[in-house]
Amino acid sequence: MAINLKPVDVAVIGLGAAGGVAVLPLARAGLKVAGIEAGTWMDPRQFRPDEIYNNVRMQVTSVPKTKREVPTIRESPAMPARPAPSHPMMNAIGGTSIHYWAQSWRLKPWDFAARTETIRRYGTSALPAGTTLEDWPLRYEDLEPFYDRVEREIGVSGKAGNIQGRLDPAGNVFEGPRQREYPMPPLRGTEFTERMAEAARKLGWRPFRPPAAINSQPYRGRPSCAYHGYCSFGGCHISAKNSTAVTTIPDAVKTKNLTIFDRAQVTRIAAGSDGRVTGVHYLRGGQEYFQPARVVLVASYTYENSRLLLLSKSKPYPKGLSNRHGQVGRHYFGHWSGVAAGSAIALFPFDINNWYGTPAQGTTVDDWADDHYDHVGVGFIGGSSLHVHTETHAIDAGAMETFGRAPLWGSRWKAFVHANAGRWTSAYLQTSTFPYESTFLDLDDRVRDPVGDPVCRITSGPKQNELRAVAFAQSKMAEWFRAAGAIEVVKPAATVPAVSTHAYGGTRMGDNPETSVVDRWGFSHEAPNLGVLGASVMGTSGARNPTLTVQALAWRTAEHLAKNWKSIAG
Repeated sequence: MAINLKPVDVAVIGLGAAGGVAVLPLARAGLKVAGIEAGTWMDPRQFRPDEIYNNVRMQVTSVPKTKREVPTIRESPAMPARPAPSHPMMNAIGGTSIHYWAQSWRLKPWDFAARTETIRRYGTSALPAGTTLEDWPLRYEDLEPFYDRVEREIGVSGKAGNIQGRLDPAGNVFEGPRQREYPMPPLRGTEFTERMAEAARKLGWRPFRPPAAINSQPYRGRPSCAYHGYCSFGGCHISAKNSTAVTTIPDAVKTKNLTIFDRAQVTRIAAGSDGRVTGVHYLRGGQEYFQPARVVLVASYTYENSRLLLLSKSKPYPKGLSNRHGQVGRHYFGHWSGVAAGSAIALFPFDINNWYGTPAQGTTVDDWADDHYDHVGVGFIGGSSLHVHTETHAIDAGAMETFGRAPLWGSRWKAFVHANAGRWTSAYLQTSTFPYESTFLDLDDRVRDPVGDPVCRITSGPKQNELRAVAFAQSKMAEWFRAAGAIEVVKPAATVPAVSTHAYGGTRMGDNPETSVVDRWGFSHEAPNLGVLGASVMGTSGARNPTLTVQALAWRTAEHLAKNWKSIAG
C-alpha cells in the first residue's frame, strides 16, 4: 500500500533542463513544490577530463533507470519493433543539462508560423506530404521575454545579431529581434574556427560564434570555461557549464519552498472523477508513495512524457491521461542532426588542432537554415544550420574516415591514421524537422521495463522533405569545407532519427483540443491542473538545439501558473 505524503501545491516530475527551470519561478512565488526525480545529485568533483571515463564507459551518463526503459523503434506499424541501441538521456538532478553540449539557441520567428509562411510564399503544395504541421499557438514575440530571462538566470554567452531590429554582422543577423545583448560575450574562437569563418565570408555567407550556456567569463560566482576538451558526454568539474544543477535548482532550494525527492521513479499520475489530477505515485527504495498535489507538471523528457500519460489510465481517462482525443503520442518527430549521419566529414592537408575546447565553441552559418533562402525547386521546406566546432578525441581518431585513401584495417590504415588524426573533422548539421501522421509514440505491446510497464515505442520512417534538406545542407557544407582548404569531403548517408536527444512532440501545444494535448500555456485541454514541460509540446524543431526554447517555455508555464494560481489549482 502506498504511503501518503504531505500535500504540496505543485509536484514537478523530473528535474532536468525543463523541470529544473520551472521550479525557480514557482518557488519564488511562494508555492510549495515537490521535485520528484529518478536520479540524484552528481558531485562535480567526480567529473574528469577523461575520454575513456566519459565517452567510452559513459560513467557520467550511464544511469540505470533510463537504460532499463530504452524505447523500441520501427519504421512503420507493419514492421516489428526492435530495441534501440541505447537511451540518449540520463536521470540526475540537472538531467542531461549536466553533460550536454550547452548550445543555447532561440528559435526563429519563422519556426513558430512555418505552415502559414510556407503557404504564403510557396503555396499549399509545398507542404510535405502527410505532414500534420500546425503553426504554434504563440509567436516568437510571445516567447522572447522568457528567452531573455532564462539566458540571464542560466547564464548564456554569445553575440547578438539583432537587437530591437538593429543588425550586427558580428552576430547572427538571421535571429529574431532581441531586447538586449547576451549576458556574456561568446566563447573564444580557435585558429580552425576562424579559418572556417573567413572561408564563409569569402563565399558571401554570414558566419558567427554560436550561443552557449557556458561561462566565457566568471558569472554569478562560477568560473569561466577552461577549454580542456572533454565537454561532450562529460560534466564540468568547475561548474562553468550552466546546467540547472548549478543554477536554477540550487536557487530554488534556497527559497525553502522546493523539496527534492530523489531516486524516485514515477509510475502513474492520479486523477479524480472530475478529471482533475490529484497527485503522483512513485517508487523509492522499494516502497510506493503517493504525493498529493494541487497541480502536477510533467517534465520527464519527450518519450517518458507520452509514456507516463498513456500509462495513467483512470475512469475519466480510459485511453490515458489527457488523451480523450487520442493525441498523446501523436505528432512525434526527431531531429535530423549528428556528427556523422547526415553530416559532412573533411580532410585537410594540415593539422587543424581540434583536440581542445568544447563542441559549443565554434563557427555557425545560418544562411541555409529555416526559410532564409528561396526554396522554389529544391523539393523541401525548412533548412539546416551548419556548425563546425572543436573537441576531437584520440579514440575518435581511431574510427576516422579514410576517404578512400587507405583500407579500414592493417598497416596502411595505421599509417594513415598516424599521419592524419589531427587533420580531419566533421560538421554538425541540424535540419528542420516536421511532424507527420505516420510518426508517433505509443506503448510497446511486448517489451516491458523492470516494474512491468510497457516501454515507449517509436514509429518513425524516412521522409523525403528531410532527406532532401539534409542532402542540400551536405552540399553546402562540402562547399564550405573546400573553401577553407579541405582536400577531401565525405557526405555520409542520412539516417532516420529514432531515439534522439532532440525528440519533439507527443504532447503538442495548440489551440485545438482535437489536434493537440496542451494549450498555449502548456496546460492540458482536458485536465486543467496538469501541465507538460519539455520539447514534447513543441510543434516544430527549427534548425537548432531545443534546450533554450524548452527552458523558456518552462519558465513561461511556471510563471503563468503562479500568476493564475487560484483559477488553475481550483
